[in-house]
Amino acid sequence: MADQSTPQALTPDAPQETASAASSGPGISRRRLLGTAGATGLVFGGAGGAVGYASAPAGASTPLASVGERRVPFHVKHQPGITEGLQARGHLIAFDLAPGAGRKEAAALLRRWSDTARRLMAGEPTAHADTDVARDAGPSSLTLTFGFGHSFFGRTGLEKQRPAALDPLPDFSSDHLDKARSNGDLWVQIGADDALVAFHALRAVQKDAGSAARVRWQMNGFNRSPGATAHPMTARNLMGQVDGTRNPKPADSDFEQRIFVPENGEPAWMANGSYAVVRRIRMLLDDWEKLSLKEQESVIGRRKSDGAPLSGGTETSEMDLEKTDAQGNLVVPINAHARITRPDQNGGAAMLRRPFSYHDGIDADGVPDAGLLFICWQADPLRGFVPVQRKLDRGDALTPFIRHEASGLFAVPGGAAEGEYVGQRLLEG
Repeated sequence: MADQSTPQALTPDAPQETASAASSGPGISRRRLLGTAGATGLVFGGAGGAVGYASAPAGASTPLASVGERRVPFHVKHQPGITEGLQARGHLIAFDLAPGAGRKEAAALLRRWSDTARRLMAGEPTAHADTDVARDAGPSSLTLTFGFGHSFFGRTGLEKQRPAALDPLPDFSSDHLDKARSNGDLWVQIGADDALVAFHALRAVQKDAGSAARVRWQMNGFNRSPGATAHPMTARNLMGQVDGTRNPKPADSDFEQRIFVPENGEPAWMANGSYAVVRRIRMLLDDWEKLSLKEQESVIGRRKSDGAPLSGGTETSEMDLEKTDAQGNLVVPINAHARITRPDQNGGAAMLRRPFSYHDGIDADGVPDAGLLFICWQADPLRGFVPVQRKLDRGDALTPFIRHEASGLFAVPGGAAEGEYVGQRLLEG
């Protein structure tokens, strides 16, 4: 997972909007809070920027910090939550349509969800019965992303519109999948840099579902908080590895064609969309932590301290796959995870990884239930995730230390235009 799991902070394909800081005194609505500038506010832009709080006399307005004021637009070419940088908190939730619910009910639900997403991402309350959980906070980089599972199309009579790319994933040797926590008719990804803002969105999505859909499964995750490091850097996973060095970047010349369905792609309703593979990957941390530092680095193929390849250089140095030591052994082992997952070792297969770590407590036998909520994006999973995972199946040194426990594949349409809801071209086309 060192090269195929966690991205560095990414530059959005549309600029983030900025919500201003303001007083949150009694009687002031959250909308007004975000619409009035604080006179003494310190604002630092950019992912991973320092957080500043201005000192002020008692009773004076308290500005929002930079973490709270960051705002991601809802009406964009690609749905939010794909190219934005890693967020500190995340919720993944899948729904199944209720018995008797079909295309009409699904359209009404997506309309409600889209309206709620637009409001919350702008720092506004929901349209009805807002819980006030996030009343004192700004948008905090909140994103909501919506997708459709394979079963959705049969339940809504839209089988002819189901993309071939949404065919079920093949079985893999490392799979120990819990069917109750896999797949689903509908999928929602929620991310934010504040835990209460993320939870507020989660509750709103659950309430909006009403009688139209029922929760199938939910998973909660986290990443490092913005500003926790001295400078922006590639994230680390729960194994302590720098994770995501070779993640595709929006500035790459072939980024769009690798990650997103083209404007003239098929089916037409998926234009500017992407396919999300979601995997709950448990890390067998007790076994991993018994390895020496050298053994861990040999499994990954990179130095643990800074993510540099074992062949030398810095984190971003090109890995020398042919370099040998004094005994003639490959410096980067033949089954090292970073070697196996390289695009040039997999016919150019690439995917945009944007995951969350998770920790769901300790099992009865004292083993931590922790790992990675792996989320990867690609224009076609048969050319992205599948060939890489098949290669890993054939001899990845990391396999003994991880277990794939849940899986899902979802078609995520392009962003909604002004006045539209997500998935409208599918449900009303």
